Amino acid sequence: MDIITELLQAIAPNAARAKPVDVRIGAHWSITTFEVDKRLRAGLSSTLGGGDDHHHGGGWPVRDAGRLLDADAATLAALARSDSTQEASVGFAAINALLDVDEAACEELNAADLLAEQGAGRKVAVVGHFPFIPHLREIAETLWVLELHPRAGDLPADCAAEVLPQADVVALTGTSLLNHTFDALIALCRPDAYVVMLGGTTPLSPVLFDAGVNVIAGTLVVDPGLAVLAVSQGATFKQIPGKRLVVLRS
Repeated sequence: MDIITELLQAIAPNAARAKPVDVRIGAHWSITTFEVDKRLRAGLSSTLGGGDDHHHGGGWPVRDAGRLLDADAATLAALARSDSTQEASVGFAAINALLDVDEAACEELNAADLLAEQGAGRKVAVVGHFPFIPHLREIAETLWVLELHPRAGDLPADCAAEVLPQADVVALTGTSLLNHTFDALIALCRPDAYVVMLGGTTPLSPVLFDAGVNVIAGTLVVDPGLAVLAVSQGATFKQIPGKRLVVLRS
């Protein structure tokens, strides 16, 4: 069973009771808000580009733009399967809003510090270019950074099949869910590798543990109103208030 199917099954009971309240697709982040049992719940997801030809009459990045609130919660969450990355962003924001997260098990921990601790002196592969890369490069025995748009020192993403089986520690970005590469990437990791999945898109769900992830570093939206306003005005991740960065361990 693929990871999206498992996540959709996990949120199905809440989706059946949820009323969609708001959907925002910001320049950098998307946020979806629901009312569940008289309580507002919101979830974030990275907004990936929708293509350059949309304003010239080309494809539609969001087919039902302007009518998304006519859909029920399950339909919005199922957009996670879409080949349109902007629709998939809405879907994962919905999944993150509807997940029941065991907050008592969450730790306030910086994922970069965890990767530095686990990666010192070891072979590390990071899928996605994060701000902590320079420090990790100094302390790891070997560091591979896989990127769709490589910077200096990075490797192209299609090197994953060569690199990931060699890594002792692997960091996967939550956007691997949006572009539907997660299942293939996790299958390339060694069974004994220490796998961390991080980023605001990452669902705080034990489903990821079953798939082979050891640590989940994600985001809880604790004040939907503040977060929605910031996302709507083009906020980057650091600019979004009303959120908590937390870690779950397997």
